Amino acid sequence: MAYGIVHYFPGGTKNQYEATIAAVHPGGSGLPRGQTFHAAGASAGGWTIVAIHDSQESWEKFRDEILLPRMQQGIEGGFTTPPEETAFEVHNLLS
Repeated sequence: MAYGIVHYFPGGTKNQYEATIAAVHPGGSGLPRGQTFHAAGASAGGWTIVAIHDSQESWEKFRDEILLPRMQQGIEGGFTTPPEETAFEVHNLLS
């Protein structure tokens, strides 16, 4: 079952997003394995990212093997605090 993640970075900016995405999706080669959708943009008071993965397991693999290690190392110009996170099982996904 598809799995959705919403990350909200209070005070986050486009420049921080661009630096972070370059570090966790290197080479601009598209989405990581298992991720089927990615959208991001400015929102009230910060920056919001929505990602859909083909399963909770693929999200956890990306989170544990790529996202968290890179963010814990620190990303120059990237987000400086962890996001507020909302996760959900996707009931309906239209494309």
